[in-house]
Amino acid sequence: MLRRFARKVVIVTGASSPAGIGAASARRFAEEGATVAVVARGASGLDALVDELRARGGEARAFPADLTDISACERLIQDVTEAFGGIDVLVNNAGANVRGPVEHQDARALAGILQINLVAPVVLTRLALPSLRSRRGAVVQVASIAGQIPLASEATYSASKFGLRAFTFALRDELENTGVRLAVVSPGPVETGFLLQELDDVPDIIFAQPMSSADQVAALVVESAVDGRRERTIPVQTGILARLGAAVPPLRRALVPLMETRGRAMKEAFRARHGRS
Repeated sequence: MLRRFARKVVIVTGASSPAGIGAASARRFAEEGATVAVVARGASGLDALVDELRARGGEARAFPADLTDISACERLIQDVTEAFGGIDVLVNNAGANVRGPVEHQDARALAGILQINLVAPVVLTRLALPSLRSRRGAVVQVASIAGQIPLASEATYSASKFGLRAFTFALRDELENTGVRLAVVSPGPVETGFLLQELDDVPDIIFAQPMSSADQVAALVVESAVDGRRERTIPVQTGILARLGAAVPPLRRALVPLMETRGRAMKEAFRARHGRS
């Protein structure tokens, strides 16, 4: 195993679910020698992950925080910096979603999606920048293919991920030649609790594309922290189709019914595989 992050400090948000992208990313960074600060609202999930990483010989510490609170974001960056001396990598992975037509959703829930998916990454990136500049570090934003093409029934989620990508790409230009690497990882559907817990509400079209694992996405997160590539998309072919559909709306409208039909069949197969009636 490579140890490209030996003596490096990595923050990973949204790391409390053991089967999620955050936990998978934390495992990979720890295996490569990093000291990992894992962040989420749920302290018990974080403590279990820290115990797991330490049992494997890794270095980790839990930092429970509600990232909808800007003061909590400030304390998080301060506490990690004081604990470990600085920050080398920030992975903004924490995410939220409420599916269904906008007019059926509670306004506060929609604002919460933007707070977690967009405002918190912007704030944390800004707060971490002094340390990242001095240590020539990296920020990896976990976005989504839904941030490459508008997705009905997930309009606010799409908006938050479009915004996260735009923020990151603009900041790349601002920080050119500073040594700070900024990258985006945009996955399609990932086989995690984030999807399984709300299966009935997930649009059929989501299942028309191949499913990735959390560990596959985590591998891209680590590579992006190393080389700072502008954006990695998984599955690659889905990303190409999404960007093409966004650029040519008539093509997207023509393809959507076909993808929804395929997605319904794949969704039922997925449901059966996981024993969801």
